[in-house]
Amino acid sequence: MKPDNKINPGENPKVKRFQTLLMMAVDEALNPDEQKEFDAFLKTSPEYQKEWDSMRAMKSITNKMVLKKPAKEVWDMYWTNTYNRLERGLSWLLITIGAVVLTGYSGYVFIESFFPDPKIPLIVKAGVVILLGGIMALSISVLREKIFTHKRDPYKEVER
Repeated sequence: MKPDNKINPGENPKVKRFQTLLMMAVDEALNPDEQKEFDAFLKTSPEYQKEWDSMRAMKSITNKMVLKKPAKEVWDMYWTNTYNRLERGLSWLLITIGAVVLTGYSGYVFIESFFPDPKIPLIVKAGVVILLGGIMALSISVLREKIFTHKRDPYKEVER
């Protein structure tokens, strides 16, 4: 056993199997057969039992950890920085452009393969066109409404 109380698997398949089962046990992902095999490992060696106790203790400690939330003033300062606002806006712009390009290409491939296909009835093709037209009209309507209300919201500077 190494001085840091960890079992070194090296090339030993038995130790590698124990460590695989150990990780699954820590994650509570053992099925009944694996649980029996793991319990047998624990009974055969005190080093295995020490390793299991160590891992359980570590999991218990890490489960109790909570990330400290920054103070409200920190976030207010963060968003006053021009670089931070520009970075977030640019990121959303790039994501949106990428989504539009991929959606447009997917639509092109769909139209190219769907509409020329003689096996698809005309009524289905018409239904798809009407459905897509309705989705586009609704999307544009919702977008226009959001832009309209955002421009005219007298309380948009008020923190909620």
